[in-house]
Amino acid sequence: MATAIEFNHVGKQYRLGLVSTGTISHDLNRWWQTSILGKEDPYLKIGSVNDRTQKADSDYVWALRDIDFKVEQGDVVGIIGKNGAGKSTLLKLLSKVTGPTVGTIRARGRIASLLEVGTGFHPEMTGRENIFMNGAIMGMTKQEISSKLDEIVDFSGCEMYIDTPVKRYSSGMTVRLGFAVAAHLDPEILVVDEVLAVGDAEFQKKAIGKMQDVSKGEGRTVLFVSHNMASVKSLCKHGIILKDGMLVDSGDIDPIVTKYLRGDSAIANHKAFTEPLQGLGGFELLEIGVRPKGGSFTDLTRVSDDVEIVIRYRLKQAHNKFWITMHMKNEQGDKMFSTSGDKRCYEYHHEAGEYEQICQLPKDFFNWGTYAIDFMAFSQPSNIDDLMSENDIITFTLANRPIEIGGWMGKEPGDITPLFDYTETKLN
Repeated sequence: MATAIEFNHVGKQYRLGLVSTGTISHDLNRWWQTSILGKEDPYLKIGSVNDRTQKADSDYVWALRDIDFKVEQGDVVGIIGKNGAGKSTLLKLLSKVTGPTVGTIRARGRIASLLEVGTGFHPEMTGRENIFMNGAIMGMTKQEISSKLDEIVDFSGCEMYIDTPVKRYSSGMTVRLGFAVAAHLDPEILVVDEVLAVGDAEFQKKAIGKMQDVSKGEGRTVLFVSHNMASVKSLCKHGIILKDGMLVDSGDIDPIVTKYLRGDSAIANHKAFTEPLQGLGGFELLEIGVRPKGGSFTDLTRVSDDVEIVIRYRLKQAHNKFWITMHMKNEQGDKMFSTSGDKRCYEYHHEAGEYEQICQLPKDFFNWGTYAIDFMAFSQPSNIDDLMSENDIITFTLANRPIEIGGWMGKEPGDITPLFDYTETKLN
């Protein structure tokens, strides 16, 4: 099968806080070395790793570094990683929004991109006019666009507003129309960023179905970025993990998603940070882990155990109201429920200092399997409401309760299997 996309040792470097190198002397040095002497750019030899939690040790940062992979025609590839990992930068390079600092990118065929709400739309033009403009940019004739117009409008669900300027659309309507245009104007390569999260549940389902049709039925290539692991697993055949601007692993989607959710800690259910994970407002996360109540992080935890989530953190400044919220997710990345500390944890003034918070989960509540936690810390009233937000900060596995040989050994359906109290009375 032909190769549709090829990244060859691609890197993208930025100067922190400035455009270009920031000084005339640096710009002249770069021009002299590369254009006159034909040598390598001297500023490519320096630069910090793209770890947003650490202080930079250079004026330069590699948003992407040494990215090397191929995508076959008709494949659907999920690009996953935490915020700031370089996912959107990779798609922007592929879509030629910006160019790579080093390396080469080869893409065979017409590319349609949906990188953010309103990509490629002119706010003063109507929805109809933007459809024709986008098609023309992709090299299509007016006749080709007209033949697809009714299908695009119908899919977007924006028929009432199709002759209204796009600046009056809601973000959801803009995404609907933008996706409809990108998916229907016959691109050989479809690039979709996290924008589908803006749409409602009905449209997300519709959009994923269309991407499946585009890849399977029409043999087109799709690159899909999302934090929703359920969408990634249902749509994609292969996956790529990015971390700190570097490619960590690639392969079939199921093991890739599992590796991403579990992270790279020695004990999957426990992280004690050598260097505190830095948030805003003087918040530092020191440790987070899951264990049986009163036990150790290395102990086997069963569904029949009371479970503790232990969180240790430091506040470097006082907060009037402070609380932690966790979103509990299953193996597919679906959010099952959210939990926050009650008034005993946040309805009081927090002085600066180190704290330990323990969330207790009841026994005989979860099904056995692997789960992930999204972690958030908040403070109010404050100019900084969101002190920290980390997706998939930790995963933990619950083993099945001990079962006698000969009993039912399979897994019951669902993510939770609570043991309710039943009573039975013989009536006659």
